[in-house]
Amino acid sequence: MDDHTRDPSVAPPLGNPTGWRREERVWEHATLRRATEHGVRLFNAGDYHASHDCFEDEWYNYGGGSTESAFLHGMVQVAAGAYKHVDFEDDGGMRSLFETALQYLHGVPADFYGVEVEDVRATLRRALDDPSALHGWRIELDGQRATAYAADYEYAESLEH
Repeated sequence: MDDHTRDPSVAPPLGNPTGWRREERVWEHATLRRATEHGVRLFNAGDYHASHDCFEDEWYNYGGGSTESAFLHGMVQVAAGAYKHVDFEDDGGMRSLFETALQYLHGVPADFYGVEVEDVRATLRRALDDPSALHGWRIELDGQRATAYAADYEYAESLEH
């Protein structure tokens, strides 16, 4: 556990995902969980750019080769690919980003920090063949597919300063 990724104010998960230290009742990297919560909810609200920023900002906390870095880099690519498809109708760019995301997410545990990573991988693979697989898709976090609320936007805005 790195001191710079600790934050005792980050709430526990629903369940026992990879990253949660059940016995100690702390996240291994609480700031990763916080960025993930905000990033997933913003993604689910269709705010792919803000989602990307949440994952990207946290990604800088980790060196290459770690599962945390691979997960965050993969999620940066997921948000960027969705942004390409939805905002620019650039399915070629989306496919390129999703192929890279799948490489980064390969080997990441299926329940990483509460994200249903296997569903993410499966949806990306479907979208490579049929981009409409993204339409209405929401990422699952702690068994829910919640959308953003004011605190998520405030968090994303705080990253710009």
